[in-house]
Formats: sequence, C-alpha cells, structure tokens
Amino acid sequence: MDYGRLDPSDPPAPTPPQSKPNQTRLFKFLLVAISALIFLSVSATLIGVLVRTKANHTNPNSNLNRAPTQAISRTCELTRYPTLCVSSLLDFPGALQAGERDLVHITLNMTFQRVAHALYGASAIAGTNMDALSRAAYDDCMELLDASFDQLSQSLHVVSPTAAAPRLRGASDEDVLTWLSAALTNQDTCNEGLDVVTNKSYVKDQMQGYLRDVAELVSNCLAIFSVASRNQDFSGIPIQNKRRLMGAQTEEFFPEWVKAGDRVLLQVPPSSITADFVVSKDGNGTYKSIADAVKAAPEYSTRRIVIYVKAGTYFENIKVGRKKTNIMFIGDGKGKTIVSGSRSVAQLYTTFHTATFAATGAGFIMRDMTIQNTAGPGEHQAVALRVGADHAVVYHCNIIGYQDTLYVHSQRQFFRECDIYGTVDFICGNAAVVLQNCSLWARKPMQMQKNTITAQNRKDPNQNTGISIHACRIVATSDLAAVHGNYPTYLGRPWKLYSRTVYMMSYIGDHVHPAGWLEWNSTFALNTLYYGEYMNYGPGAAVGKRVTWPGYRVITVAAEAMKFTVGQFISGSSWLPSTGVSFLAGLSL
Repeated sequence: MDYGRLDPSDPPAPTPPQSKPNQTRLFKFLLVAISALIFLSVSATLIGVLVRTKANHTNPNSNLNRAPTQAISRTCELTRYPTLCVSSLLDFPGALQAGERDLVHITLNMTFQRVAHALYGASAIAGTNMDALSRAAYDDCMELLDASFDQLSQSLHVVSPTAAAPRLRGASDEDVLTWLSAALTNQDTCNEGLDVVTNKSYVKDQMQGYLRDVAELVSNCLAIFSVASRNQDFSGIPIQNKRRLMGAQTEEFFPEWVKAGDRVLLQVPPSSITADFVVSKDGNGTYKSIADAVKAAPEYSTRRIVIYVKAGTYFENIKVGRKKTNIMFIGDGKGKTIVSGSRSVAQLYTTFHTATFAATGAGFIMRDMTIQNTAGPGEHQAVALRVGADHAVVYHCNIIGYQDTLYVHSQRQFFRECDIYGTVDFICGNAAVVLQNCSLWARKPMQMQKNTITAQNRKDPNQNTGISIHACRIVATSDLAAVHGNYPTYLGRPWKLYSRTVYMMSYIGDHVHPAGWLEWNSTFALNTLYYGEYMNYGPGAAVGKRVTWPGYRVITVAAEAMKFTVGQFISGSSWLPSTGVSFLAGLSL
C-alpha cells in the first residue's frame, strides 16, 4: 500500500542493498512480452470488421483532419480525462469513422494495446541491476501489468467477440466492470510502489515512461463502458445489475456465484474430503510445504483443486498466481493450521510484497486456517493476507497482523466467520468485498497511534468497489480494551478520493471514537467519499456525535442499504452459492 510513514517522527527507510538480475525472472518477463505481442496481433482482428466496413468508404487522407467527430466528442465528454481521450482516439485506426456504440469497443481495444505495449517495453529492463526496493517495485508493476493485460483481454472477449475470440461463456457487463475496475487498481498499486523508490532511480524513470497515461486510459475506458452498460447512475452507490432482485433473502442460500460442489466442500469436515494434494510437515502427505503443493497444482484449472494443509505452523510466504485458478485451501481449523510470515516495508519490501499469503487466481477459496504476519506494529505495513482473486471466498479463518493485515486488493470477494486483527488500516484495498458475521479485533497500537479499521482506496467514481461490513462484531482485544481511552479507534479513513465503506447491522464496541471516522489528510476526500452506517448497535454505534462530512451518511432507507448486501454488491453472476459458505444475501438476520 505504501502510503507513507504514519507520522513525521518515523525514521526514514534505510538505503536498500543492490540486487542482481535473476535469469529465471528475466526469462519469465521475456515470455510475458512475447505473449503480449501475440495478443496484440490477435486483438487487431477485434476491430478489423469495423475498420474495413467503414474506412473503405472514406478518403484515405481523412485521418489528416485532426478535428474530432461528433461521436468522439460526445463519448469523451463522459470521461475524467477528455483531452487524452480525444487525442488517443484521433490516432487510432477506425475511430474517425466510428459511431458512439462502436467507440466503446475501440476504446477498450486501444487501451488493451497500450497496456500490451507497456508490458513489452517494461520487460526490456528486467535484467538491469536494481537495488532491493526498486526490484520489488518493478516486480510488482510487471505482475500488475500482466494482470491488467489479462483483464482487458477478457473484457474484449465480452464486448467485441469474434469467431477467433468468442464471447466468454456466462460473462456479463458486471464482469467487465469488475475487470476494468481491477485493471485501474493495478496501475494505482504499481505507481504506489514506484513512489517509494528514490527519485534518481533509472528503473523508476523508465517504468514511469512506459506507464505514461496507462491509468488515465483505463479510467476513460471504464467511464465509457459504465455509461454504455447501465440505464441510470446512483450517486455514491454501486453500479446496479438490472437482473438482480431487490427482496431480502434468507441464510438458507449462498451468494449466487458459489457452486453446489464448493458449497459441500466448505461445510463438511476436512477429514471427509478427498484432496488433490495433502501438505503435512511430518511428511505424511503429498508435500511438506504449501509452496510445493501450489507449484504442483495445474494452471487454468476449470475444476476445483483441493489442497488440504494439515495442522502445524508453516513458515512460508505463499503466492497463488493468477494462472492457478479454482484452488481451495482447507486447514484443520483456526489456530491449528497456521501460515506465518514476517515481511514488512521496514525490510525494504513494497506493501504489495509483504503478504504472508497472496492469492490472485480466480476462484480462490480458503477455509479453517490462520494467516499471520508477525512483524510488530513498529514495522508498519506488513500484510498477512492479500487477495486480488475474482470470486474469492475466505471462510472461518484467522487473519492476524498489525498495520494492513488484510489487503483486499481488487475484484469480488466474500469473507464469512473470520477473525481479523490489526491496528492501522487493518482492512484495506479496493475490492468489491463483503465481510459478513466476522469479528474485527482492534489491537493495542504503538504510542501516539490511532487505530483505523478500514482504509478503502477507490480512486475512480466508476469503479464498482467498496468495503461492506455486514452483521459483524467490532471489538477490542484485551490489551486494548484496558486502555482504549488512550488509543482511539475509528471505523475508517479515506485512502483515496472516492473511498467507500459501509457498516450495517453490526455490533460496535465502546473503543470506537464517537466521531466514528478519521480524516486522512485535512479535508482530502471528505466531499467525494461514501461512508455509511445502517442500523448498527452497541455502545459505540451512537451516531449523534459522528463526523459531519458531506460524504458521510446515516442510511435510513433499506433500499439504499440493500445495495451493499451480498445479493447486490458482489453477486452479479452465479459464483458464490457454489462455494458452500452460508451467507445472508439481503439484510435479514
């Protein structure tokens, strides 16, 4: 997350050591670059018909006319960066002959090609000698660019299917909005990592050149598609799926996107499950380490792959990459199966790189495990669990750390019956995420620190993201409870301009400050954020002394609160019911 030191008295980061280029890493990036070039040639076919049918009837010199067409002008007026929108479309084949409907496809295709060029260009410096922090930031950017490339490619298959690249089965406009929102978050995270690199860094200068305008182009693409895909906009409220039902549902059903088979796997005892891989420290399994089991799991699996991790403490940093899809991790229970790491920004990692357990492969599920980062509060950002996987479910797990414990980075996620511990911004990120029936434990922080439970970083008003905390318990650990008057705890603070967080029907303890919410920096984002509270209870739930920011509201209408429930906020397709995690789709308890 790398949003800076907590206060001016914090010591500056030490000078990082030099890092030699890694031949395996270089080879990997070259493969990525080659793949990008192949996809570039394929993507040209997505607008080929459009260009042929319209450009053939125009003057070949028409592109010399630099004035935008009426269609381009009207389309670009929808965006946050209209000047860039116009100038980029004027240079793109077929745009001058396109109508507004076709410009949706063309803008997406243009953005996809720009990301591919950035990925290809950036891969050229993989072999450069870098200090440790520059290497971490560079690796973050390459991983995130690769993810954006994939998300834009998927979006194209939905928006502009062709015979060579057919529409993805079951994909919807909601999926495209999620993928474009994630692609924008990826660029934001990449830039945050580069921000902490020294200003005289060759790598930083090169990467910023390759990434120039990428985030703005993705933002424009998201804005244009958002307007095209919906009939109306709700100010400050998530984009709606027109197929959704507004009525409350009961706990008998799971969110739509969880399949029946996964539902069973999440409810039965681990001992009754036939796993694909068994991890056991004593050698009584397929592998002794979790990392080896992840490595052995197939890539792009369309069926559920189960990795059963037996009781024990595994001192590992685990990464489930985007190619490792539909993997489910099952432990022997909270406090029994433990994955432990201690990386922090104080050790010259980016926040993104500090995670003990990171998952970006779609369909990621975890149950009955503890993920912890043991770096103390003095180490600042130190992530225990980072999730950027679409359709992710975390059930009945402990997530333990101090600052930035749970990084809900991007895409659609659901947490149920989890215990999450931390101090500063300990639930952070820009996913569309619902936490339900969870306990959020504020711990005793360092002297002079304030606790903040959430730091949501929605950067763009068109992103369909936010943190929804529903039917949870907001409580203090015993060490904080005894002295909570000296360490105020707040429900959240706005990491980015359009930060969005709601608490609904949750118990709030007396350790929460009466103001409820904390500024990030003076008046930043107070007009543009969306912070809401609906029917909470407990000694800290009184709203009479809450902040009076324009973006804060006490939600009094059930229909508005419903927009942040599982059934409407993250259940745009049929993914959650199949995982087997019980849930409340509506507001009913």
